[in-house]
Amino acid sequence: MPLTYHNALYTSLETMGLLKPDERPVLHRMTGGVSSEVYRVDIGGRTLCVKRALPKLQVEKDWHAPVERSRYEAAWMRLANSILPGIAPDLVADDPVGLVIAMAYLPPADYPLWKDQLRTGIADAAVAASVGQSLAVLHGATAYDRDIERQFEGTDVFFHALRIDAYLLEAARVQPSVAEPLRAIVERTSKARIALVHGDFSPKNMLIGPDGPVILDSETATYADPAFDLAFCLNHLLLKCVWHPVWTRDYLDCFGALAERYLAGVTWEPQVEIESRTAALLSGLLLARVDGKSPVEYVTDPALQDNIRQRAMAWLHNIPANLSDMRRQWCAMWAEDIGN
Repeated sequence: MPLTYHNALYTSLETMGLLKPDERPVLHRMTGGVSSEVYRVDIGGRTLCVKRALPKLQVEKDWHAPVERSRYEAAWMRLANSILPGIAPDLVADDPVGLVIAMAYLPPADYPLWKDQLRTGIADAAVAASVGQSLAVLHGATAYDRDIERQFEGTDVFFHALRIDAYLLEAARVQPSVAEPLRAIVERTSKARIALVHGDFSPKNMLIGPDGPVILDSETATYADPAFDLAFCLNHLLLKCVWHPVWTRDYLDCFGALAERYLAGVTWEPQVEIESRTAALLSGLLLARVDGKSPVEYVTDPALQDNIRQRAMAWLHNIPANLSDMRRQWCAMWAEDIGN
């Protein structure tokens, strides 16, 4: 649809110096997210991706979050690309007042979405390993860096609204029998100030480019517990087994490769400590994708939802010692035992 002078995005494009007075770009609404409006914009002979955060997320439950999180998404992109060039799209410009960011548009033919690949059975453990390695590098480069922590000061408000409350605390409200372990996980996670966390580290936010993964949607970035990012991504790989059980072995190979490569890159703390916190968070996040504010959209069968719920609650009552144990136990639910 054409932009007009009354359109906030049009104003932001002018503010960012991307639009000349006589230009009339065209917006093409992109799909896939619930927290932002995202458009492909043809402008000045090039194509950009333009994004604006929404104050109310597009889900069934009432879910609000401050739109100021857009400023920190831009900050994460700049910092991440300074650590690992190409790990995020190039940030072309941002409007911190209009809360709009413009970035390079990456064509799907060259940068397929990892979630789409997994959905069609393309579950490559080498890709998962590269994702785990990249995440460890990002966390390691920002661990215990108080300058970076100050740069993201105040983002815990967004993280709490979009992740802690919407996922873990909502699950505690829905399932009071596991409220105590969930609140203990929340308390520990909320106090952690270890590294810069992406906050939405999921296959739906990862493009697999010719030079490796490209991470999108860092609007929940905060200085917190890096175990959250690892648990958040591993949770999605477990859930893919429910979506397409025929590829369970492949998904769990990805789970193992990602976890192993990430943990091998942990230098800022003992590996056993972050693995233990990851196992606890994974248990809570698994339950949250059934009983939180953002239930996983591709598991709608009540019987399957209850299987996920019961496994997650069992883990919350007795958190496994390590991620390999979780992988084996999950596999036993959905397919044959694959061993270590």
